Parts: sequence; C-alpha cells; structure tokens
Amino acid sequence: MARLLFALIAGGLFGSGLFISGMTDTTKVQGWLDVFGAWDPTLAFVMGGAMIPMAIAWLVAARLRNSALGTPLPPKSSTTIDRKLILGSLLFGIGWGLAGLCPGPAIASLSFGGPGLWIFVAAMLTGMAVAPFLRTRLDKPVAAE
Repeated sequence: MARLLFALIAGGLFGSGLFISGMTDTTKVQGWLDVFGAWDPTLAFVMGGAMIPMAIAWLVAARLRNSALGTPLPPKSSTTIDRKLILGSLLFGIGWGLAGLCPGPAIASLSFGGPGLWIFVAAMLTGMAVAPFLRTRLDKPVAAE
C-alpha cells in the first residue's frame, strides 16, 4: 500500500511539474527544438532544474542498497552505445519533434489534449508493446556475407 501511495504522490508531482513548466505545451516544446527558427530557450531551465536533483539522487543512490520503502535498488544502467540505443534515441527524437511531446507529458496531457493526443498515446503504447520483439531482433548479431 505504501508503494502505491508513493507512486501516486510521485506521479502527481511529476505531472504537475510538467504542466507548470510548460512541457505539456507542444508549441513550447517545438519552439525549444527549433534552434534555427523561433527558438524558445526557456525549457533549458526546466531541463537544468531536473538534472541537478537527479545528479544528487544518483550520488545518494550509489551509496544505498535499498529504497526508502525497503525494496532493492536496480543495478546501474549500461553505458554502452549500441544499435538499440541509437535507434531508440532517433525514434524518440523524431516523435518528440513531430508531436512536441514525449511519454510523460503526453500522459499528463490526456485530460485536455484532444483526439490527436489520444492517437499519439495509442501509437506510443503500440510502440512500447512492439519494442520487446524488435529488441530481440536487434540483439541478434548481423550475419557476415
């Protein structure tokens, strides 16, 4: 029960922060990405403001074995740059640039985003469902000819 309560509080804080910071405003996000046009640098403060507490959390987590709720912390993520990372980054960036949303803000915007947002979220969820099958294909070594 405590885990669900913490998840609800964390999700509410995250969604509120996305809304307040403007990350749910697709025109603001696309303005951030339009560095050769009508560039809007204000989201740099949002990203910087998110990176600072995350860096502190990583430093603290590196010294811990369990979370505040007593569950084991996951192992450190891989730092390997491979095909999966490159392909995933490309797909994420293309989707973010075209739609002006990434998964967190898209879900936070569902209540006011309109039908286009529902289509985006459906496509995003479909991609998440297909990803494990693609991942196994990308893990296979390329045959030499």
